[in-house]
Amino acid sequence: MVSKSLSPRESGAHIVQHAKHVRVLPEGIEKLSKEILDGLQSKRIGVENFSQHELHPNPDDSKPEAYSGAADWVFVLDTLNFCFWTPNNYTKYKVDGYTGYFALCAAIKRAIADGLNVTNAKFYSEIDMKTVEHIFRSDDGETKIPLIQKRLDCLHEVGNSLLKKYDGRFENVIKAADKSAVRLLELIVEEFPCFRDQADFAGKRVSILKRAQILVGDIWSCYRGKGLGFFHDIDQITMFADYRIPQVLVHFGSLQYTPELLEVLKSDTILENGDPMEVEIRGASIYIIEQVRDEVMKSLKENHPEISPDNVNSVVIDQYLWDYRRQYQADLEHIPFHKVLSIYY
Repeated sequence: MVSKSLSPRESGAHIVQHAKHVRVLPEGIEKLSKEILDGLQSKRIGVENFSQHELHPNPDDSKPEAYSGAADWVFVLDTLNFCFWTPNNYTKYKVDGYTGYFALCAAIKRAIADGLNVTNAKFYSEIDMKTVEHIFRSDDGETKIPLIQKRLDCLHEVGNSLLKKYDGRFENVIKAADKSAVRLLELIVEEFPCFRDQADFAGKRVSILKRAQILVGDIWSCYRGKGLGFFHDIDQITMFADYRIPQVLVHFGSLQYTPELLEVLKSDTILENGDPMEVEIRGASIYIIEQVRDEVMKSLKENHPEISPDNVNSVVIDQYLWDYRRQYQADLEHIPFHKVLSIYY
């Protein structure tokens, strides 16, 4: 995983073991596990949720170009899937009324509808700032998508790498992984440096890999775990540690902050990427969701033979909790979140 770093699951356990600013609470993990079980039983949680969203690509088996093209679309989305907030207004950047990640999705979909070949590696490897500004123009005509220069740099980097080694198609990276989610994750991190979301913590190189893992998870979800999206080890992918899921974990009582950390979060201090406080929040998030997943899998095996465990993993749990945060944002807004201006999430 590049320079002998721990895997995300190992990283979560290591970070929690040495954490000074966060605590993991078993009773909250139990409460969260029950919520996930209930979501599975009521079918609110499932691999289909991704493709059902109107802003996501929906691979069409009957059209080969559209089928493989969905992978290129997802690749561009997750290359740019970071930092949609501005320090003074977290939802200022809007596209077609959407905020956050969905504003990005709306901008890409609008560009495709406008005839721009935005998912083509040759196109975005040479894209200029004027075109990037046009593609990601906001509803108010003034607010720029945050970290716009870094987005341009990321597009150039991944576009050139894709052209150089994979004939400009992300499906070729997927095929090189030979149906292994772990190998695909390794390839993404090796081939595209802007996905290397790692840090030094308590004597170890830890891997959080939010965007790299979400890229694997989104490919799996987009293709519903079949064809290009079939991975025999998708259960090895952890949750995608961002700044929003921790709010849900605090809400369920599985994650607790020390008074010192709480003070930093409430003061809207912008942390540096790699700050121990940031690493602890993200690492604990991974650890908690892995514990929840293990608990849910155990319960399915013992008490719910009617629910297939095949598509139950940290990917769908993360997607559910991310949607939960958006659905109940008014109830969760009082819980402060950590703020880092970073390309990693």
